Amino acid sequence: MKLVPLVETTRGFPSTGYSAENVHLGSVAVVDTEGRLQWWAGDPDFMTFTRSAIKPFQALPFLLADGPARFALTPSEVALLCASHSGEPKHIAAVTSILARIGLAESDLECGCHLPLYYDSVGQPAPDRRWSQLHHNCSGKHSGFLAWCRLHDQPVAGYVDPAHPLQQAIRATLAATAGVDARAMPAGLDGCSAPNYALPLSRLAHLFARLAQGRSDPRLGAPLGDLFDAMTAHPDLVSGEARCDLAYMTAGAGEWVTKVGADAVQTIGVRSAGLGIAIKIADGAARSLQCATYSVLDQLGLLDARQRAMLEHYREPELKNVRGAKAGTIRPVFTLQRAR
Repeated sequence: MKLVPLVETTRGFPSTGYSAENVHLGSVAVVDTEGRLQWWAGDPDFMTFTRSAIKPFQALPFLLADGPARFALTPSEVALLCASHSGEPKHIAAVTSILARIGLAESDLECGCHLPLYYDSVGQPAPDRRWSQLHHNCSGKHSGFLAWCRLHDQPVAGYVDPAHPLQQAIRATLAATAGVDARAMPAGLDGCSAPNYALPLSRLAHLFARLAQGRSDPRLGAPLGDLFDAMTAHPDLVSGEARCDLAYMTAGAGEWVTKVGADAVQTIGVRSAGLGIAIKIADGAARSLQCATYSVLDQLGLLDARQRAMLEHYREPELKNVRGAKAGTIRPVFTLQRAR
């Protein structure tokens, strides 16, 4: 199979119409809770670096070891372990609380620092101030990494090294949960300096089909249930204001668990439908991703009137120039195929 056009951008004038300008290729995989392909577009087994979409499963070894109970983490703090947060005050407070519970500090984080995602998300300039590693969108995940190290009496320094016992545990657990050979998972350095792994898109979708089942999953029910419950109860901590995962999980009202990843990866687990969805835009164009995601949800018949209204801004977003005039649109151009 091959990649197919998923989204195109247009350019023109309201008076004369809009013509295609750019085309973004990609793939979609929709599977059931057994991992069987149900719907697809492009190459459903396209090998995809999972980026932040894999965060719940990077937290899984800590959950399997009953780490949250050991350190008395709250459900909102468990949600932060899976987050690509926006660096809002509530995010910083939660990460700080986790670090305090495990007896460590911001200086022990190895994620680096960047401007909080909040400002770009809401279209505001960032103030001129000094930011810390707490503001990195992955600081919650990294605090969970550090908690695993404390739980297992492993070295804190160098915990992002692929050879560190933590990262070895994550790789083995991810491979076993995804049903792939760990040696067949390409590895790469993520933006936060932790190892990241590539999976066939259908395997990534299956992970989210299982996550959405939570405690009903026959193999990992309790930890997946804790992750699902935390993420869906606290989507504002997993994501942030004006961000897609907050929008989707709010619209899903406890039915959808979602996680976006850098370079245009989106995953969704739908509990009642027993489906997992994974989408990848091949060129990494983030502006096209949510248009494709809305179209997948729509084509699968998963949107009711309330959800359509809540997610309308993703359906066919306008492209505007610097004066705010409409220059074109972003629109889906694919049809899901039903697996036979």
